[in-house]
Amino acid sequence: MKALILYSSRDGQTREIAARIARTLTPQQLCDVLDLAQAPQVEWAQYDRVLIGASIRYGHFQPELMKFVTQHKAALQQRVSGFFSVNLTARKADKCTPETNAYTRKFLAQSPWQPDRCAVFAGALRYPRYRWFDRIMIQFIMRMTGGETDTSKEVEYTDWEKVTRFAQDFAQLPGKLPQNNA
Repeated sequence: MKALILYSSRDGQTREIAARIARTLTPQQLCDVLDLAQAPQVEWAQYDRVLIGASIRYGHFQPELMKFVTQHKAALQQRVSGFFSVNLTARKADKCTPETNAYTRKFLAQSPWQPDRCAVFAGALRYPRYRWFDRIMIQFIMRMTGGETDTSKEVEYTDWEKVTRFAQDFAQLPGKLPQNNA
């Protein structure tokens, strides 16, 4: 059996985190890593565990996240499953856990799917790569929240050791009893 890692990323940091998790899992388990927006119909019978990662922009996950978890709730619940969110708010020590991160708490409260494990990771600030509007808006948000405002900089806030620990923890979760695969 394999692990399926799905990600929803705007600027690539969530994709990079998903790839790091896959590399951590690979010695123990084969993994497929797919973009949630481009994922074909999932062949659930191949997978015994599923991990979904999603990024926040302007306070929202991309709409396909909730659509996917609603549509595939039964299949997700039948497998070991996990969720991680990626956002710049998580750069702050008091907003980097599923319990303290407002975006993650709100998603989990609204989601019909309840994953077995959750994590929150700080993303990356890539001013030079943003379109003009996003650069100005993110700079404004960072100014309001005490973050980096120099638009010539790129800052990676992701704690890669935390990502690796989460992947190792996820790999150690006991499998669920086989059920009819949805």
